[in-house]
Amino acid sequence: MPSSRLGIWVAGARPRTLPAAIVPVIVGTACAAGIAHADGGALALDGGPSWLKGLIAWRFLAALIVALFIQIGTNFANDYSDGKRGTDDPGQRVGPPRLVGWGLAPAGHVKIAAFASFGVAALAGLALAAAVGWWLILVGLVSFAAGWFYTGGPRPYGYAGYGELFVFVFFGLVATIGSFYVQIERFVNLWLIVGSAVAVGCLATALLVINNLRDIPSDTESGKRTLAVKIGDQRTRLLYLALIVAPFLIVPFACGLGSRPAGAASLFAIVLANKPVLQVLQGAQGRALIPVLGQTGRVQLVFGVLLAAGIYLSAPTVVY
Repeated sequence: MPSSRLGIWVAGARPRTLPAAIVPVIVGTACAAGIAHADGGALALDGGPSWLKGLIAWRFLAALIVALFIQIGTNFANDYSDGKRGTDDPGQRVGPPRLVGWGLAPAGHVKIAAFASFGVAALAGLALAAAVGWWLILVGLVSFAAGWFYTGGPRPYGYAGYGELFVFVFFGLVATIGSFYVQIERFVNLWLIVGSAVAVGCLATALLVINNLRDIPSDTESGKRTLAVKIGDQRTRLLYLALIVAPFLIVPFACGLGSRPAGAASLFAIVLANKPVLQVLQGAQGRALIPVLGQTGRVQLVFGVLLAAGIYLSAPTVVY
């Protein structure tokens, strides 16, 4: 358990989940490399170093801030709502400590932290909306609402088994494709971007699946009907396996048909996937699944970095 106030709040932000926010942004941005911005690509290329391959650096940073702080805000909102409902009782929970449920921070302070995080994301999102299109504000509002109502509100959808769908859509499809779009403001090379988004979404969803697998006993007792509770222990383990394996099957097709063959370097991340997959298939339970969450996060991060690097390096200098 964290010993300092800062350590408590850092733990509350759940840093192990942050690869789910970082990976889609770097992959989506890399997919846009070498494709000129619809209105200012040539200017962006001429006005910056050639190694950027036409990418607009500040838009990448803004998209990264949006994704990170939506993730952090969602984590604090989840902590607040679960704590208020009593589903994070330390007598039942086997996972990492929670701020409200464990009495480490006042509920009101955690709620403020959630909205402050969404506020930081909103500021970065407004800058992108001003440059790209005001319709992005709607995407942002939907994302904030999805983060809050995951466990908040009178009928949280995370308690009804739809959490995995939320993660796949928002931290896979929306974040990856959105990061691509804000760079060039059009949709091209769909094999590459959609295939990459699906692969990223699968690994992000695997993080939630392993978390919910660990919490099946406590969630069942508290009445939290996650997908893991609904389909049971064994099927949840098979779902985790499918989500880990799928990206390694998708990438060769996405990168080959998308003319970015070096993206296949991400396949080397399968070496890191061996340990968590074996632990899950061999029946690890409870606290034994806590390190599996971190290992899964590392698989996602390494896979995403290698995929983004390969896609970027195999991109042409610029395409109009």
